[in-house]
Amino acid sequence: MARGKLRIYLGAAPGVGKTYAMLSEAHRRVERGTDCVAAFVEHHGRSRTEVMLHGLEAVPRREVAYRGALFPEMDVDAVLARRPAVALVDELAHTNVPGSRNAKRWQDVEELLQAGIDVVSTVNIQHLESLGDVVETITGVRQRETVPDEVVRRADQIELVDMSPQALRRRMAHGNVYAPDKVDAALSNYFRPGNLTALRELALLWVADRVDEYLQEYRGRHGIRATWQARERIVVGLTGGPEGRTLIRRAARLAEKGAGGEVLAVYVARSDGLTAASPKELAVQRTLVEDLGGTFHHVIGDDTASGLLEFARGVNATQIVLGSSRRRPWQYAFGPGVGVTVARESGPDLDVHIVTHEEAAKGRRRGLPPARSAALLGRTRVIAGWVVGIVCPALLAILLTHVDADPGLANEMLLFLALTVAAALLGGLWPALASAAFGSLLLNYFFAPPVHRLTVSDPKNIVAIAVFFGVAVSVASVVDLAARRTHQAARLRAESEILSFLAGGVLRGETTLDALLERVRETFAMESVALLERGGDRGAWKPAGSVGPHPAARPEDADVDIPIGDRMALALSGRVLPAEDRRVLGAFAAQAAVVVDRQRLLGEAEGARRLAEGNRIRTALLAAVSHDLRTPLAGIKASVSSLRSDDVEWSEEDRAELLEGIEQGADRLDHLVGNLLDMSRLQTGTVTPLIREIDLDEVVPMALGGVPEDSVVLDVPETLPMVAVDPGLLERAVANVVENAVKYSPAHEPVVVAASHLGDRVEVRVVDRGPGVPEEAKDRIFEPFQRHGDAPRGTGVGLGLAVARGFAEAMGGTLAAEDTPGGGLTMVLTLRAAPRGRAPSPDRIPERDRSRAPVRIRERDPAGAPDPAEVCDPAEARDPADASVAPDSIDPIDPIDPTDPIRPVRQKAGPS
Repeated sequence: MARGKLRIYLGAAPGVGKTYAMLSEAHRRVERGTDCVAAFVEHHGRSRTEVMLHGLEAVPRREVAYRGALFPEMDVDAVLARRPAVALVDELAHTNVPGSRNAKRWQDVEELLQAGIDVVSTVNIQHLESLGDVVETITGVRQRETVPDEVVRRADQIELVDMSPQALRRRMAHGNVYAPDKVDAALSNYFRPGNLTALRELALLWVADRVDEYLQEYRGRHGIRATWQARERIVVGLTGGPEGRTLIRRAARLAEKGAGGEVLAVYVARSDGLTAASPKELAVQRTLVEDLGGTFHHVIGDDTASGLLEFARGVNATQIVLGSSRRRPWQYAFGPGVGVTVARESGPDLDVHIVTHEEAAKGRRRGLPPARSAALLGRTRVIAGWVVGIVCPALLAILLTHVDADPGLANEMLLFLALTVAAALLGGLWPALASAAFGSLLLNYFFAPPVHRLTVSDPKNIVAIAVFFGVAVSVASVVDLAARRTHQAARLRAESEILSFLAGGVLRGETTLDALLERVRETFAMESVALLERGGDRGAWKPAGSVGPHPAARPEDADVDIPIGDRMALALSGRVLPAEDRRVLGAFAAQAAVVVDRQRLLGEAEGARRLAEGNRIRTALLAAVSHDLRTPLAGIKASVSSLRSDDVEWSEEDRAELLEGIEQGADRLDHLVGNLLDMSRLQTGTVTPLIREIDLDEVVPMALGGVPEDSVVLDVPETLPMVAVDPGLLERAVANVVENAVKYSPAHEPVVVAASHLGDRVEVRVVDRGPGVPEEAKDRIFEPFQRHGDAPRGTGVGLGLAVARGFAEAMGGTLAAEDTPGGGLTMVLTLRAAPRGRAPSPDRIPERDRSRAPVRIRERDPAGAPDPAEVCDPAEARDPADASVAPDSIDPIDPIDPTDPIRPVRQKAGPS
């Protein structure tokens, strides 16, 4: 089945007439006999648009329920079942109501196209996804409904529905777009003349670019190479020289004279990658052309003129701007030059502009000076080259003059030529040239008749010596060029490895600033490297990072400085670098700036995360105060008001019940406030545990005072080693964990609190048989203000487990959740065991009184077997108040100020 065709009416703003144009097209197709239906067309109460719907078949819409209301949406199944030839679908960027077949209407349209149905649709320019930020900048309104640009670009036909801003505003003023009560607000906000003009320009340019794409596709499909001057495109040929800036500015002025002019700067590099162009100057020219609204292109080709012309014809350029040649007059003997070649071969369709500049006819430096060659080859090799080129020819001349046999002038020339080649291999061009000249003199003086005179009698010998000199110079030049090219290739390979390392660091995000600066110092053999940052426009420099001794405090104090923007600089101390090293150094500098920006952004993101977390904590705290704290207060208030009422005579049982409600509300308030204060101190890091050695069974039973009778089974062997904990914090942590387990455990299944010894750790496991917690929620239940599942409000503020974990970590322990075999949840509290061989002082160990804990205690015989038969009944306790010790009591194990809100000893624990 052939895919349907998509036609889109594109407008700059609502009200320009997209839907009207779409309906007009539908009527024209219906008159031609085409089966056309309105799948979804919205007239927005506009009478003229509504009239255009008459005579068109409309597919019934589907009602989608959402949040208690019904919303009409396009019925894709009904359209597919109707299967018309053409379907009208308005508002392509519309977001469907949740519960619809697809999330976006353009996805519905895609289904219709796949089914072979042609679709005519509408969309505004502000709904294109790539222009969302631009439209928001212009209008101040962020468009939430967008359509991907590619969806619109794939349309078989795009028609622009255009209208001037003045005409659109008049249409709105007449009430043809919005209701009268909305006209004034729309005209003074979104539909201001400036906004409409900018949106209109965006629509025109977007459609023009799309038309240009169609044109390029057509030219490529039909193999058209001739220039079609449909749009002014100016190509600027750059060489990397300083004249490039003048050429770019001249081309920009030419482009401004024509409507829609475009500037394309192009640099043609050699295919071997060995170029003499300045990377720094090319980077400056790239920035300049982009600032002027043009684009920069890098083309590979050995023939500059051919590469430039191929590029110009490929982009359908109309003009080429070149600079006057920098070659000296005598250099034209080697060829006409790039400018003349391009002008000759451009043809009638391309205009070539030759622009004069200050560097014209000043010459182009070719080759390398002796100092530069010495730097490439090394001092030792250059000295050896001069020795081979000067000393060895003299020794060879002496040797040949003292040999009886005459090898002949040709063989003598070959020997001297071998020395010239050796001098070129060792010392480069200049020792080889000196060797060729000196060898020619020696051949003339010692071996060409008449000997011992600088004259040559035989013309053949003159030609032979001249040929020798020419061959020697040519061979020396070729050898020197090959040596320099080899050095450049090795250098470029090293640079590529360094840049690859930098690119990998950027992608992985692994490079720290200190590591990067250390890499710079090692790569360029520097003593110190510093990244400096200016505080303001004229503020003092301050180091953002540095490595090595005595880093530079200011860029001017360094041996090498690379500016990075306006407020940063990379300063290197140790030696002066050659110019070609600045390219890689510039890459390092840019990467250093990226690292600093990344660190700053990470810091800002962390700060934002903390602010968001603080806001979330504060919001949850307000919710807790507004509900969980007010609920017990309301209960206490109601009970007190009832007791003070003179209208009712309360019985003793009723009075006791009201007093019990007051006590329970007060206990609950006390627990909630304690947890809130604990959480606040944990958040601010002000919890300072007092670690001491203590038996675990001295603390754990005392933490169970707030749980119902027979709800906990305690299994803490007396043979366990002592633990290094803060008794007050441990008691609070265990109390919160146990009460949380009791709250979720079935009534007939007691919670088991068992302790065991593993190496240097002691584990306290709180086991319940409740519903358990999914694996993905095990960490989330320890977050503040989290209640797992559907726990109703009023069961606590969700701080018990968060406080327990915070206290455990403050003591150097951990608190984690595991699944209970057979169902349920097990909380594992891991604590540090005290060093062996140490026991607490006898005067610090109070007499154990397990009757104070209203739990069943599993005793162990000497062999370690538990005896669950022995149960301590809380009713037999000496004092009923011992079941939950008053907050103002002081435990001799934990002599702390009882007024400390974070650690009230023996405080009754409430719901967590």
